Amino acid sequence: MEIFLQADTWIALLTLTFMEIVLGIDNIIFISLVAAKLPKHQQKKARLGGLSAALIMRVLLLLSITWIIGLTEPVLTFGSFELSWRDIILIGGGIFLLVKSTLEIHHKVEGQHEEQTVKSVSSFGYAIVQIMLLDIIFSFDSILTAIGLTDQLLLMIIAVVISIIVMMIFARPVGDFVDKHPTIQILALSFLILIGVMLIIEGAHYHVPKGYIYFAVFFSLSIEMLNMRFRKKNN
Repeated sequence: MEIFLQADTWIALLTLTFMEIVLGIDNIIFISLVAAKLPKHQQKKARLGGLSAALIMRVLLLLSITWIIGLTEPVLTFGSFELSWRDIILIGGGIFLLVKSTLEIHHKVEGQHEEQTVKSVSSFGYAIVQIMLLDIIFSFDSILTAIGLTDQLLLMIIAVVISIIVMMIFARPVGDFVDKHPTIQILALSFLILIGVMLIIEGAHYHVPKGYIYFAVFFSLSIEMLNMRFRKKNN
């Protein structure tokens, strides 16, 4: 628990929680769409059940991926350059974040909004299963972001738990805020590109101090908050 006496720990936790919340907006939208197919009296229960399932899935994914990252024995060799499972996961994850973030930014900037559809829901149990399956897909970027921002598994789990609790309590206000200020989502996707590059560099055996990323996140976020106040004042 000595890590909580360090300023870096709290900065990492704040940064990671913010990223998890923003990246979880798509998940909230999907859960709302599935829940809306159910009778009124089951909708709130489905939202809470879906987010609870999301929490369990993300923690399990974190545990499994961080275990794989612990495998540092070389499995591939190219001359004097060796790759372990850790390196392969980091490089593959970095490429995944780069591609996904670039495509998402392109869709948002070009106004190409993908239509979100859900299969008809015949029962409460089926709704939860559908939410859990889709959450696995939605979880990869947030899990890779956690791995890119901190080496501490405990911090990753705490950030995931806090973000899910925030979404449970403030799902609608958080979703409305991000919809009203799309630049926040663009900012988060831009950070994912930065984190993706960092994961690739780490996988190639070069260490990047995470303090650089924390500074970039909070500096950019501060500028965006000032921009939002300026726009509001001039409207």
